[in-house]
Amino acid sequence: MNSEELLALLSAIGHTQRLRIIAGLSDGRVHVSELARRLRLSRPLLYMHLERLEGAGLVTGKLELSSDGKAMKYFELVPFELDLTVDTVLAALRADEEEDH
Repeated sequence: MNSEELLALLSAIGHTQRLRIIAGLSDGRVHVSELARRLRLSRPLLYMHLERLEGAGLVTGKLELSSDGKAMKYFELVPFELDLTVDTVLAALRADEEEDH
């Protein structure tokens, strides 16, 4: 992981609503409308936060067709573990240096 990826990850989890979304997905995949209802968020705001989480590789979205032909978007967590230490930061900076050479 380079510093850009580390910062994207930290930025993605560094918001109360996104932490709530992670908690809301902790029991498995959820349809976006259901998740919006559970979290009492508007769908546009929820999608904005889900986009940040998806960009950081923490959630994944999948479009499925219902039996009546409607497009249904489901999201689920991607298994992750964050171990933030000085060594994590140093490794990210070393990865940057290696990419530059």
